[in-house]
Order: sequence, then structure tokens, then C-alpha cells
Amino acid sequence: MNYTLHQLEIFLKVVELHSVTKASEALYLTQPAVSIQLKKFQEQFKIPLFEIVGRRIYITEFGEEIALAAEKIMEEVKAISYKALSYQGELAGKLKIAIVSTAKYVMPYFLSDFINENRGVDLIMDVTNKASVIKALENNEIDFAMVSTIPKKLNINRIELMKNELYLVGSKDYKHKGEYLSKLEFQNLPLIYREQGSATRLAMEKFIDSKKISSIKKMELTSNEALKQAVISGLGFSIMPLIGIKNAIANGDLQIIPVKGLPIVTNWNLIWLSSKNMSTIAKSLIKHITENKEAVMERDFGWMNNY
Repeated sequence: MNYTLHQLEIFLKVVELHSVTKASEALYLTQPAVSIQLKKFQEQFKIPLFEIVGRRIYITEFGEEIALAAEKIMEEVKAISYKALSYQGELAGKLKIAIVSTAKYVMPYFLSDFINENRGVDLIMDVTNKASVIKALENNEIDFAMVSTIPKKLNINRIELMKNELYLVGSKDYKHKGEYLSKLEFQNLPLIYREQGSATRLAMEKFIDSKKISSIKKMELTSNEALKQAVISGLGFSIMPLIGIKNAIANGDLQIIPVKGLPIVTNWNLIWLSSKNMSTIAKSLIKHITENKEAVMERDFGWMNNY
């Protein structure tokens, strides 16, 4: 057999995405280039690795076995690269972070310089809801988590980053009376919530309960982007983090509706288990963020001071 690492990489991506087109996009290759390499890889075996039905690729049982072996080979190749970089005095290895969905508007800015300066560091970042983030942290599956509310049941260390402000928002066409939205007006709004387990939903429910507002629950959505589009379209109203709606407000697609007691203000925190045996990469990231967080907040988030 005479297959190449490039062919293994292509095959694994096709297995993952079940599509030559999607694999070519993910690997920044042309579709014909992916098809040619996939064909050459298949020619190494007498048993089919995949079947094509319509436009969809189905991986055979034999193909799944080869994919598992290929994945192990690629992991070993990465390990060799990490060791080579380490011997050259460079940081090398994996950095695993789990963040709540709204933090995707924040965390990349605190990571970009560090990742660009350390090309041997492979970033794996899972974007999910708060419950899943805390579970991953508790199970020691990640190095760091980014959350806006600190888990009480875990013994953690943290770096406090920046404010997370949540406002009531509606579509551009909504008009309210007076300087602030009245309790009666609020109660008549069809509200859109994030899913159970979301920190944004928890903050929204806590605020509504504290004001003793009997709200109308219109719908529940599982992503901040879907929720934003629903509000823009006029389907309802929601309490959302300012960080995720910057462009929609600037474009006039959304408006902040003034309500007494808002915004809700929490803080973004980078957290990790106190008992965690920190890698050299993790320690370096802590040092980098501690030294540069003020500059990042001023450079990339100074616009928030206008609200």
C-alpha cells in the first residue's frame, strides 16, 4: 500500500462530513482535487470504503474501521510535530476550552494573539450551553471554561475578564410609551427564551420573577443567533447580551427597550479547576490573558461604553 497522509486527512474529513463538497470546503481544496485523492485512496483496497447513493456518501463498515485506524495515525503524526516543536523550545499541544454560546463573541479576542504567536498550539473550543460547559469542566475534559456565572459546587480558579450586560430588545418597529417600559406593557410582550440550561435564560427568568411580571412565553430557541433573528423579524422580545447584538443595533435592526432594573450586569470569567494539573500551554495562556486583558478590552470592546 502506498497511501499518503494527505489522503488519510481527506478520507477522514469525508467520513466526518459525508460529503466531498463539504470536505473540500473544510480543507480549502477544490472538489476535483478531493475526489481524485479519495479515488486514489480507495484503489489501495479491494473492499469498498464507501457507497454513493444519490449525492450522499455512506461509509461502509470496512470504511469505518479504516477511519478509526487513520485517526490514530493522524494523532501520532500530530504527536511527532508537538515533540519536534517542544525540542525547539516552542509551545506545542492541544488547548481545550468550553464556552457558553454567547461567549463566542468574546473568547476569540482573548485567544487570537496567543494562538497566532504559538503556531504549535491546536485550539479545540466547544461552544454549548452553561450546563454542558460545567459538566465538561467537572469531568476534567477541558483545560478552561468561559462563563458569566461561577459554578458554586466546584472549587475553581478564575480570571475576571469583562462585563456582560443584558438588555431587553425588540424589533425596529416597536414603539413604547414613556421613558421606561411599564410593567403592564412588559406583561403584554410575547417573550422568546433561550433553552433550559442557558445562563442567559436563567438571568432573564430571575429578572422577570424579581419584578413579579406575569409574562407571555412565546417560544424557546437553542442559539443566540436564532433568537436574535426571531426578534429582528418581529416574532417577539427577549433579554439578550449586548455583546451579541452589536451589529443589529448599529444597523437599526434591533432596538434596546429601556426598562427599570436593566441592564442585568454579570462578568465573563475564564475558569479552571483548582485541582487541575495545568499544562505548560495552559499556564502560558493564563499569563498571557492576565497581562493583556485590559488592552484587549479597550481595543475590541471599548464600544460597549456607549450604552
